[in-house]
Amino acid sequence: MKRIYQFIFLLMMGLPATAQISRPQVNPVQPSLKVNGLDLDYFNPKEYIIGGTTLSGSKFLEKDVIITLSKLIKGERIVLPGEGTANAIKNLWAQGLFDDVQLDIEKIVEDTVYFDISVVERPRLASFDLHGVSKSQKTDILEKLNEKSGKSIINDNLYNSTSTTIKKYLLQKGFFFTSVNFKTRPDSTIDNGMVLEVYVDKGRKVKIYEINFTGNQDFSASKLRKFLSKTKQQAFYKIFGSGKFSKEKYEEDKQKLIAKMKDRGYMDAAILKDTVYQYNEKSVGIKIDLFEGPKYYFGNITWAGNAKYTTEYLEKVLGIEKGEVFSEEKLEKKLRGSANSDDVSSVYLNDGYLTFNVEPVQSRIQGDTVDIEMRIYEGPQYTNNRITVKGNTITNDRVVLREVRTKPGEKFSKDLLIRTVREIGQLGNFDESKTVPTPRPNPADGTVDIEYTVEEKPSDQVELSGGFGGGNIIGTLGLTFNNFSLRNLFNLDAYKPLPKGDGQKLSLRGQTNGKYYQSYSFSFSEPWLGGKKPISFGVSAFTSLQSNGAARTASNFQKIRLNGVTVSLGRRLNFPDNYFQLSHSINIQQYILNNYPGYLFSTGTSYNFNLTQELTRDSRNSPIFPTEGSIFRFTIQATPPYSLLNNINYATASDKQRYKFTEYHKWKFETQWFQKLAGKFVVKAQAQFGFLGSYNQAVGQSPFERFKLGGDGMQGFDFLQGSELIAMRGYANNSVIPVGANENVARNSGSPIFTKYVMELRYPVIASQQATAFLVGFAEGGNTWNRFNDFNPFNIRRSVGLGAKIFLPIFGMLGIDYGYGFDKIPGIPDANKGQFHFSIAQQLGGFN
Repeated sequence: MKRIYQFIFLLMMGLPATAQISRPQVNPVQPSLKVNGLDLDYFNPKEYIIGGTTLSGSKFLEKDVIITLSKLIKGERIVLPGEGTANAIKNLWAQGLFDDVQLDIEKIVEDTVYFDISVVERPRLASFDLHGVSKSQKTDILEKLNEKSGKSIINDNLYNSTSTTIKKYLLQKGFFFTSVNFKTRPDSTIDNGMVLEVYVDKGRKVKIYEINFTGNQDFSASKLRKFLSKTKQQAFYKIFGSGKFSKEKYEEDKQKLIAKMKDRGYMDAAILKDTVYQYNEKSVGIKIDLFEGPKYYFGNITWAGNAKYTTEYLEKVLGIEKGEVFSEEKLEKKLRGSANSDDVSSVYLNDGYLTFNVEPVQSRIQGDTVDIEMRIYEGPQYTNNRITVKGNTITNDRVVLREVRTKPGEKFSKDLLIRTVREIGQLGNFDESKTVPTPRPNPADGTVDIEYTVEEKPSDQVELSGGFGGGNIIGTLGLTFNNFSLRNLFNLDAYKPLPKGDGQKLSLRGQTNGKYYQSYSFSFSEPWLGGKKPISFGVSAFTSLQSNGAARTASNFQKIRLNGVTVSLGRRLNFPDNYFQLSHSINIQQYILNNYPGYLFSTGTSYNFNLTQELTRDSRNSPIFPTEGSIFRFTIQATPPYSLLNNINYATASDKQRYKFTEYHKWKFETQWFQKLAGKFVVKAQAQFGFLGSYNQAVGQSPFERFKLGGDGMQGFDFLQGSELIAMRGYANNSVIPVGANENVARNSGSPIFTKYVMELRYPVIASQQATAFLVGFAEGGNTWNRFNDFNPFNIRRSVGLGAKIFLPIFGMLGIDYGYGFDKIPGIPDANKGQFHFSIAQQLGGFN
């Protein structure tokens, strides 16, 4: 009986040490100390020397490490009965490695005691197996969980942390009522391993039923709800807003809410408390308790430290008057955050003051008025020194450096730094978003080194397509090399697969449907002729043949062949500003017709020798998806006035005489303007005008160089056929013809006058090195005329529609649009109404 009491007493001593240890859910076993029938006097504890400790039950853990953790180490002294045995059990339980721990006194020899520790190891986590989530969600969750695999022990902590991670992730996705359950199964990939099967019940995504506010006095609840741009409560009229709850977006919106209130003068505004509660099984409600505080106004604004510019000038640049509603956002924008570089910092940074800084300090708050002191540090004026480029693995340094506007020896300028980034992006060989300029000032000598870090992107393009036009299938193969190197043409080591790196452009294109139609073209351009001055040089040639497929000797044989060569020179201008460019080109074209309808003559040969002058100004910040800036292009093309120089009587002249030398003067104007609206939306406005005139009424209009309006601007057989194709969505190809004109003649030959207007709303959905994609909503209007007397720029055919465009470096711009034309075209009943339009590799910013 005595020994039973002794055993119960010893167990009670160990229980306090083990009661605080959290137990796993799988069959917990009460730890204990066994004395194996040994007689211990619990009222007279005795000190012993530990003679040794053995470990049983451990299969995968290091035995020496476990014994060390228990502190029952050979040679150490221990008091029995005492706390040492209880602490040993406590230490081992604290590791979270075991389902059961028992301590056994094997024997006592005089003053030496021998222990045995018996353990049951917990399984290790081999991997997770997720059920109940989508493939993408599974990937995201495993990225957050897999760092635990092979390291973690399967216990309550693992269950809790895994459940918390999954629920937190799904909460961001709008799943508010997620439940998680677990099972395990053996795994042989690691010792004592288990696969943790995780069963997730996401429930349904919850929506926001209501958003309520308390504490608001000056701001109405409806106004505050508008500030929560991504967290919207349900309403029947909200077509585009789903009202689904997202924890991540909600947290962002709370910050924006306070920022909006502060921007309206309530600079003490704060959220005291907010609650997201379950409204019903499908939705949640949000309650936000606000502190508005008083509304503040700007008081006196003083300046300190300014020597370069007067206080009066800086006040004018700042543009904030005393008594205006206080706004930290507006103040920051006027000091250093203006997109138009009309802020105070830009004034200094564009004049070389690289280390300039201005710090607005609230010098006094009296009532609702805030006085501001602008503390300025102007610093020294810096001069550009070394300009380097880094990251260009294909493009030669000189090709990048010649686009640099920050020249050595000139004063540092923030605007020129930004302009350089834009110019490098315009090359098309680099990822615009990853072009990073890094100024490195040298205070000792007042100079600054600037390094431009760039990242190459694929710039060559392939056009491989098949289409249906004119009742035939047309195949097209086009290759464009945008970073070609002509000087390495005979250097076999430079072929990768073609010589690259000099920024030249080489384009080859072929199009055919067999014996009926063939067209081939070639072009080459060098943007810096000689490599030292921004003088561009280009040469191109084409040949095109179309026939009806009949034998050449047949009476019904029809054919048209066009041949042409163009040589051009262009240069950048510094007046009126350095966004202008002037180009000149000489064009020689030959038209050979044999019984071919659709033109003013059907048989004969005509030559078109013309000179073209083009003035362009392009300030867009990107050639693919501009968000600001503009482009305009004014073009004059003219042939010699042959009819005014020879003695031919054109009233009685044959077609062969009349049209042997084509004569005309052609005027074109186009402008596009881009502006960023709220969020990522961008508006584009465009206007175009074209006029083909004649020198002599007796000769009449030129049969070539006319305008064809309508459709996608890419109709197969009209490619290089002596006419310009102008896209206009919502109408069939070439269908917008003058009122009263013959349908067949007008569609085939085109019109001498056109105008077109476009308004687009754009929204980007992809912006990366691999692709740029955006959605568009558009409204268009345009028309054509045969006589200038009939021209009325407000008498237009109208259309609206939606579309999408994607730019892939290898294919260029691809697009699909659906347009609806409102106005009927007499003689062409199917010209308007709903029309789908597909486009590929159209010229950016051109007449389309």
